[in-house]
Amino acid sequence: MSWNQAGLSSSNNTNTSSKYSYVDFVQKPVEIYVFIDPLCPECWSLEPYLKKLSIEYGRFFTLQPILSGQLNELNKDIFDKPKRLKHIWEKTASRTGMSCDGDMWTENHITSPWIASLAVKAAELQGKKAGKTFLRRIQERAFLGKENISDMSILLKCAEEAKLDIEEFTNDLYSQSAKKAFQSDLKLTREMEVDYIPTIVFFNQRTNEQGIKVSGLYPYDIYVEILKQILQKDPVPSSKPPLEHFVRFYQVVGSKEVSVVYDWSATKAEKEMKKMQLQQSVKKIPVKYGTFWEHIDE
Repeated sequence: MSWNQAGLSSSNNTNTSSKYSYVDFVQKPVEIYVFIDPLCPECWSLEPYLKKLSIEYGRFFTLQPILSGQLNELNKDIFDKPKRLKHIWEKTASRTGMSCDGDMWTENHITSPWIASLAVKAAELQGKKAGKTFLRRIQERAFLGKENISDMSILLKCAEEAKLDIEEFTNDLYSQSAKKAFQSDLKLTREMEVDYIPTIVFFNQRTNEQGIKVSGLYPYDIYVEILKQILQKDPVPSSKPPLEHFVRFYQVVGSKEVSVVYDWSATKAEKEMKKMQLQQSVKKIPVKYGTFWEHIDE
């Protein structure tokens, strides 16, 4: 998604006569599949890099989350070991700066994690943007709020926050359409031989060349280099939007996300967010690791 598509513009954008640019109406040359699981802490920690990639180079690619089901497949008995899961989450949080409150596993034991993935596919039936927003909301509820995202009441709250049609979402949740969409994701995961999450696969839609697969969490520059290799050129990154626009669009952001997107130190990112707090534009969310902020709607 480019920032023009999202209804945002960078501070030096001189075209104010139209919300969309010409590039929005042509097929973007690259498609990026991101294989994830809503309860995977490393997938959550990938968020800052995906945001930055979309802002700087989103005019060249479409981003498609794929629900891999790998967390269930690879760890069939791990959900019976909440203390182990808590350790994994909190180790990831301390390493990446993206809070993953492992207390969820001891306070809200999840026995049916696949329901969250099915709910994402149900949300996607209302559009790709709706699905991505809903996915982010359930991740926030899990990693920041320690909430059981396989619980129907929590899923409905996330659907409301994502501005979904609640009746349609409820009907779709256990529908054949959502189940088929989830099965399609699982099939694609097997066909692409994805055996670790997160995994990102880059495809150039204008050539018949094989895609480039990257498994695991890497520094941002690695993703940029792969995108340039796929494009076979060295594009100039787009200007970043003002911080206020960025926070308003995403509603909830971490200081780590701000630091990565704006190329700031952790200290400067925290300082800039505290300025917004003093202006009453954001409020601080109490989390176990790092710092997260919620935009205050006027």
